[in-house]
Amino acid sequence: MEADMAAALITNELLSRLLANGARSASGEDIDPRPVVKLFTPDAGATWLLTEADPEDPDRLFGLCDLGLGEPELGYVSLAEIRTVRGRLRLPVERDLHFRAEHPLSWYTQRARQSGRIVTD
Repeated sequence: MEADMAAALITNELLSRLLANGARSASGEDIDPRPVVKLFTPDAGATWLLTEADPEDPDRLFGLCDLGLGEPELGYVSLAEIRTVRGRLRLPVERDLHFRAEHPLSWYTQRARQSGRIVTD
């Protein structure tokens, strides 16, 4: 079941894109890619805009993380840990199937710092 949930959150195509960005970062390239995937808690305020996966440890993802506490920040997060997160109604994290990043991560980060939460529209 755990693998099924991971597949629902991060498809092979999305993982390939995350890994490609991660490889660029690992090689020392200074990148500011568009987020590849948006994950969120449907019954709480947590949101993740993820841009890359560590090529050495694909469970380690990088992006803009907002746990709904008013302090969104850039950082690394474990996909395994995200899969364990539950909101008030005990619903699991979901992938926003309609999210298409229109801006680089720095743009979303600036807006999140201004508003205290991730804003994608």
